[in-house]
Parts: sequence; structure tokens; C-alpha cells
Amino acid sequence: MRKLFILCLILFSALCTSPLCRAQEDYRFDIGGGVGMTGYLGDANTANIYQNPGWDVELLFRYILNPRFNFKTNFYVGGISGDSSQMTNVFPGGNNFKFSTTFYELGELVEFHFFNYGMGESYRKLKRWSPYITAGLGMTLWSVDKKTFAGFNIPLGFGVKFKPSRRLNLGLEFLMKKVFSDRLDGENLKDPLMIKSSFAKNTDWYSTLTLSISYEFSKRCAVCHYKE
Repeated sequence: MRKLFILCLILFSALCTSPLCRAQEDYRFDIGGGVGMTGYLGDANTANIYQNPGWDVELLFRYILNPRFNFKTNFYVGGISGDSSQMTNVFPGGNNFKFSTTFYELGELVEFHFFNYGMGESYRKLKRWSPYITAGLGMTLWSVDKKTFAGFNIPLGFGVKFKPSRRLNLGLEFLMKKVFSDRLDGENLKDPLMIKSSFAKNTDWYSTLTLSISYEFSKRCAVCHYKE
């Protein structure tokens, strides 16, 4: 019995250090950051979103529900600007307006992968890369002409992820964000054409195009439970 017990321990140790068992490593959380470019659409720019490109820095935290769904919390700091003199539209009185601001954004999004994203288990048909779509709800804070504003936003977008290794993720994500305020470009551009509109029909949007890197942690299951 003692020899049998020792043999079982040896076999168990060999199994749990094999690639088969290592393939079952699964992580619950993902943390990282990224940098990228911003764009703006509004009363000071109605056509080309990247007429005056800005910058953004992102911090992100994900809860990995399964290979198809993630929940992501992100925090952005970025810059956007606009200049109505670059447009073909003319405001009443021939007025021109320009603005520049730094924004702060906190958001919560759901991500849906088109493929089972991950590495390891062949029976789960995991892929090291996957395109995805995402949507959620956020809050943005910004200042223009020494006045501070805040508003909810709805981010909608898509991206692609790639795993260079089991716990590392590279991502490229584009988000368009509808801001529920007509003061993203300042008080002067709240209603430059003097046409009243409802709260939900304002014209202000901004975008983020961000390249990110993140690291997964907190094993979901450290024991091998492989099934055919």
C-alpha cells in the first residue's frame, strides 16, 4: 500500500505539471492600461472626426466571466479640441469658435467576443485572438473657458484582442461616445444656430482609439478537471 501510495503521488505530480493540466489554468481578472488618440464631433466640427486629433490614456480592469463575455471598468484621461473656422458651415454673424479641453471619464462596459477567446483547452475551441463588440455607460467631466461640466455618455464600439502568452492580452479598441450634454465644446457652442433641441438630441460626440496591454490574475481553478 505504501508503494502504491507513492506511485500515485508521482503520477499525480506528473499529471498536474503536464501541458494538459496547465491548459486548465483560468483567470478571473484582468488589469492594464493603454494609450491612444481621440476625436471630436460637434458644433465646432461636423464632418471629420480626426480634424484635430487628441490623445488619451486609459486604465482598465476586467472581470472575465467566460471566454465570450467580459465586464470592463475603465478610466480615461484625454484631450479633445475643435475649431469652427475649419468648417464650411457659417454661424450667424460670421462668428467662429474654438475650444480645447482635458476630459476625465469613468465607464462600465460589456464586451462580447466573436470567438472563444483564450489559450489552452482544445475542447473549448479557444482562440488566441478575437474581434469583439462593446457597449456600456459612462460619466465624463471636463472644463472649457474655466467652466466645469459633467455628463453621462453612452460608449459604443468594437475592437480586437490577441494573446501573446496565457496571461497577457494586447488590444486595439475604437469607441464612439454620445455625451448627454451640449456643452462638450463649451457654453458658446451650446446653441450656435439658435435652434432649440431636446436634451437627447445634442450634437456632441467624442471618440477614443486605444492600444492597450493587460495582465490576467487570480486563478479561477487551480485543479485539473479535464474531461473528454
